[in-house]
Amino acid sequence: MTDFDHTAIDELLQSRARLAIVAFLAGADEADFSAVRDATKMTDGNASVHLRKLEDAGYVAMRKQFVGRKPQTLYALTETGRKALLDYVAHLEILIQPAAKGERP
Repeated sequence: MTDFDHTAIDELLQSRARLAIVAFLAGADEADFSAVRDATKMTDGNASVHLRKLEDAGYVAMRKQFVGRKPQTLYALTETGRKALLDYVAHLEILIQPAAKGERP
């Protein structure tokens, strides 16, 4: 990509909350709901909504299990999600490159 095209940015990752979740999960093999919620400093409801959107898009995989008698929900970044994050960062770098060089787009 060589031209200044802000419309190509992944809108799903434009949300600070979803970007934070994906970035956190990129550094974790798998994390439970509490770890994601705490790392991103969200409420239960907010984290749940954003995780669901990422799951629906195929960026995040969810797995449920029991630890003792307590249910536990685990999340992991999928290959699709990892690619989306890397593409998002690469596109931002292209967009800001002219500014970093003191040029105008």
